[in-house]
Amino acid sequence: NAEYMGVVTMRFPRPAFLARAFTTKPAEFVKIVEVGPRDGLQNEKSFVPTDTKVKLIDMLAATGLPVVEATSFVSKKWVPQMADAHEVMQKINRSNSTIFPVLTPNMVGYRAAIAAGARDVAVFASATESFALNNTGKGIAENQVLHREVLRNALQDGVRVRGYVSCVLGCPYEGAVAPEQVLRATEALLEMGCYEVSLGDTIGIGNPVSTERMLRTLTATVPPTQLAAHFHNTYGTALANLVIALQCGVRTVDSSVAGLGGCPYARGATGNVATEDVVFMLHGMGFTTSVNLDALVDCGKFITESLKVPNRSNAASAILRKREVQI
Repeated sequence: NAEYMGVVTMRFPRPAFLARAFTTKPAEFVKIVEVGPRDGLQNEKSFVPTDTKVKLIDMLAATGLPVVEATSFVSKKWVPQMADAHEVMQKINRSNSTIFPVLTPNMVGYRAAIAAGARDVAVFASATESFALNNTGKGIAENQVLHREVLRNALQDGVRVRGYVSCVLGCPYEGAVAPEQVLRATEALLEMGCYEVSLGDTIGIGNPVSTERMLRTLTATVPPTQLAAHFHNTYGTALANLVIALQCGVRTVDSSVAGLGGCPYARGATGNVATEDVVFMLHGMGFTTSVNLDALVDCGKFITESLKVPNRSNAASAILRKREVQI
């Protein structure tokens, strides 16, 4: 038996399939990309005050998170929650080593992001034509033209670009998505110059079998070091899917503090897997993350109390209950 975060846990022999999957180096590092301030808040109906966003970002960076996605330079008409993107970037504390990427769908957003001081940006694609049309008003091919222009300018400016692919395990308009569709979208972004592509289960419909099928198809040609797992937890399968991603060699995970979020163009989709749950699980499995879990729980408590919404993290809820008992 062992004690972790004050909880006594039973130690059992590792199952054979896990032994095969995780025989790499001890205490292997998993990079956490915190997307709460952008992906988590974008779906909130009431405008979140700029100072609240800034405080959340600063608190998250102070936990040791290596990457905190700060905001999105998109149309204020379509995503009014991100209307204060410039002010947020001007106010956040950048004195530590945390990277603060921002979403820039086109050159208008890219120029605004650079003017605000961003040095890391992201573009987003879709595995399906229908979601692309509903999300951006443009099809896959038209979006690729915009992405190429952003990448061309970013590479000239020395700005790093991350790529996102939405609907990798299912689409709200087309249903099941073939792994080959995801592969095409991923390879296109990498060929343009993205250093990494985040694979988003936008509606949280995936399960371990569909996750493995998709990732095995991709990793046959794409190194897993260039991929990130971005699982929404709509049906409660995000952590199970994440274990499969780890088995497939993925070592970058997107998550949202307190499980905040959703997607304006995917009705019914809930937030990303909670960062607290991811960190708790990874540490228990023997991975390292650089993240202080107790400080992370404080971040989730702050933002959920500020928004007056439930905390969707099971790990955070358990830790907060334990704190109350100790008091």
